[in-house]
Amino acid sequence: MTTSSVLAQAPAGSSRGRVFVQKFGTFVSGMVLPNIAAFIAWGLITALFIPTGWLHLFGYGPEWVQLLGGWSTNPKVTNLGLVGPMITYLLPLLIANTGGRMVYGVRGGVIAVIATMGVIVGSGIPMFLGAMIVGPGAAWIIKQVDRIWDGKIRPGFEMLVDNFSGGIVGAALAVVAFFLIAPAVTGLSNWLESVVNFLVKHDLLPLASLFVEPGKILFLNNAINHGVFTPLGTIQAAKSGQSILFLIEANPGPGLGILLAFAIFGVGLLRASAPGAILIQFIGGIHEIYFPYVLSKPILVIAAILGGATGVLTNVLFQSGLRSPASPGSIIAVIAAAPPSSLVGVLCSVVFSAAVSFLVSSIFIRATRRRDLAAIELSGDVALSNAVAANASNKGKDSRVGDLLGSGAGTATATKISSIVFACDAGMGSSAMGATVVRNKLKKAGITGVTVENKAIANLTDDVDIVITQQQLTDRAKQKAPHAQHVSVDNFMASPKYDEVIEEVKASQA
Repeated sequence: MTTSSVLAQAPAGSSRGRVFVQKFGTFVSGMVLPNIAAFIAWGLITALFIPTGWLHLFGYGPEWVQLLGGWSTNPKVTNLGLVGPMITYLLPLLIANTGGRMVYGVRGGVIAVIATMGVIVGSGIPMFLGAMIVGPGAAWIIKQVDRIWDGKIRPGFEMLVDNFSGGIVGAALAVVAFFLIAPAVTGLSNWLESVVNFLVKHDLLPLASLFVEPGKILFLNNAINHGVFTPLGTIQAAKSGQSILFLIEANPGPGLGILLAFAIFGVGLLRASAPGAILIQFIGGIHEIYFPYVLSKPILVIAAILGGATGVLTNVLFQSGLRSPASPGSIIAVIAAAPPSSLVGVLCSVVFSAAVSFLVSSIFIRATRRRDLAAIELSGDVALSNAVAANASNKGKDSRVGDLLGSGAGTATATKISSIVFACDAGMGSSAMGATVVRNKLKKAGITGVTVENKAIANLTDDVDIVITQQQLTDRAKQKAPHAQHVSVDNFMASPKYDEVIEEVKASQA
């Protein structure tokens, strides 16, 4: 396969550090993100059955289950017996299994679950952090153990050795986790909880937006939300019925305000595409859709920070929060996860944060409107493309935007292109939308025989022809698929480079 000239040398310096942080954050969030449905299920059960839940609010106590066959005589039902076991065992074990599989497949997942039972039983609190540490660690250990006798086992004894070695290692790790890791992680969890309580008590929690909002723009949103706030928030929600941490990153208000400002005061493609982006961001919950708008005017990160801080402060003042993660960060998911007593505060946090980010964004956008119009007349509507270079400079990294296929774009290639992959952090949301756009373009061009998929970067393989990622994620994608042609775009929904992709595919099939 030919390799595009857009392929650059390995990143250096700060770029390496950024890639490492992204990879670590992706790994941490990757243990939680696939299991979000379980967190939501636990949140729904909690929201319905606990004494302050929706059923009791509308006058339905535990006796309502008589309609299902007289189960109200079962104390496990009337005492809401699902809530505790789910948060104590189900959720941590799911995280451990996922982390173990990420390290060493099914075998790693099994050993991870065994070892994590030790840290669960050895502690008195939900062991999300323990599962994140012990699960991948146990999988890595059994992987190293298996290497000791890899290729040295006599035929017919493989299953015997695998099962007994796994059982012995799993049992040993469970005991170690019980006596050593559980107390240490319990102390760490208690310390983190005390830090959060201190910030809340002294009204300092809004300062978290100084790090959270810029981190989101750098595509650390999943790592921040699902790797940090979801585990801590779930523990807090189990104790108090709700947690403010679920809304620090997931609040759709700041993004909504920025997009509204572009829809009203923006120019060119930024203004034309903003209404559709609002629908995707606010209703669909795909926050990544507004990142390119901020990158087109990096000063708008101030609007995101102030909007996020306003939302957090509102929840602090109203003492409101969510019972479970709002994932994706849709207003629908936010409302569904809000307990009755917090609904007003939660809605106010969204409205107020959107209002603040809208006002601040409007000031910056209007202040540069005349200059932006002049730039369009002079060099065309290239604000989004220019944002890539500005973003590269802002992050202190080399700019390797370039054309899709270098100077040879549109010319015939030696290899027929048959696979295109859109890759993002989680493999859903924005990458799925980009894949749909290119599928439609291929269909209109009458091109067949080309598969277009969306995947998480962690799941990329080196057997694809073209990989399309957003600029901030290209370095990581190159590490997973070094022989593919890599395309860096600033907006999955609308990029001029898609037309270059179509032309290249046509040329390869000629």
